[in-house]
Amino acid sequence: MKATSLTHGQLEVVDLPTPRPGAGQLLVEVGRCGICGSDLHCRLHADQLADALELCGYPRYVRSGLSVVLGHEIYGEVVDHGPWDARRIRPGTPVVSVPLVRRGRQVDGVGLSAHAPGGYAEYVVVQEALTLPVPNGLPADLAVLTEPMAVAWHAVNRGEVTRGDVAIVLGCGPVGLAVISVLKARGVGTVIASDYSGGRRTLAERCGADLVVDPAVESPWEGAAAGHGFMTTMPDEYNAGIDAMEGLARLPVPWWTAWRALEALGTTRPAHPVVFECVGVPGMIDGVLAAAPLHSRVVVVGVCMGPDTIRPSLAVNKELDLRFAVGYTPLEFRDTLHALARGTLNASHLVTGRVGLAGVAAAFTTLADPEDHAKILIDPSLDTDVVLKR
Repeated sequence: MKATSLTHGQLEVVDLPTPRPGAGQLLVEVGRCGICGSDLHCRLHADQLADALELCGYPRYVRSGLSVVLGHEIYGEVVDHGPWDARRIRPGTPVVSVPLVRRGRQVDGVGLSAHAPGGYAEYVVVQEALTLPVPNGLPADLAVLTEPMAVAWHAVNRGEVTRGDVAIVLGCGPVGLAVISVLKARGVGTVIASDYSGGRRTLAERCGADLVVDPAVESPWEGAAAGHGFMTTMPDEYNAGIDAMEGLARLPVPWWTAWRALEALGTTRPAHPVVFECVGVPGMIDGVLAAAPLHSRVVVVGVCMGPDTIRPSLAVNKELDLRFAVGYTPLEFRDTLHALARGTLNASHLVTGRVGLAGVAAAFTTLADPEDHAKILIDPSLDTDVVLKR
């Protein structure tokens, strides 16, 4: 089969044996495969990522000296079953899959390990238990977005965002755009998006952002704070506390009794935004800690490749909630797929181009320019080495 392989940072089309599914696995003919930011990072920072994941107990991540077929955002049709397979999905069924495969008790990330070749190929092996039929005739260009949209779905869950919250999305690349789309699908009333790129700001508007700002001109924090009752300084909070105590002292009941009653009603909780950091460059998290309103909940979705420095005293004194998000659960993956199929989650604006296997290197190059593309899909059936704009 034809595949695009990464070795020492170089991408080239190679001929490889068609993989054979093992026990509990499926062979899938690839119809689409998305190019993920993680794939771009693998080309330049594979060893840094591998070192970090080795500390997490996984020593088989992509390394620069290995030849790896990338690609974990996969859509295709089932071709064959492995031995002792449940055979619940018939050949010819269009599917998407959580990109993990298991042999014995060894689990590998599809497209993120030399031991589990990915979707930058004509065929790929996936785990049947993690594979879902595509419902409602969902088009390939949308079905393949299940994986990246599930990442955003999980990040929004990690943020515990409600409809009445203000969400601030920093960075409108594919991850940020996916987060915006999920927030609006969940009915979040106010979504503020920030990016230096004019092209990405336009895409953020198309994805449903209510306010889009250029941080070189306007602070997303000022836009967020205005009219929503967020406290931006410690004296603001201290004055609010003193005002509350003076008011409670005038009541005919002990102030602590009234406070407990108000606390039970939730009225003593400070208003705060939920911030999604989707940039992933050094200094970004500390910048958020410095600029965010007091009591903000910050969900880090962007992956910073190198070491970074933060000032914990900022988070302590502002009492910020700092969370990190990666991946998704199988249920979140399923719910994302069905939201796409029902049309309640609109991801159509994310896809900006398609390319064949011979054009993957060109796609990696063009994705370095934020004004040019957001999400490029690989279609192995395309016989072209240039990126076709959608």
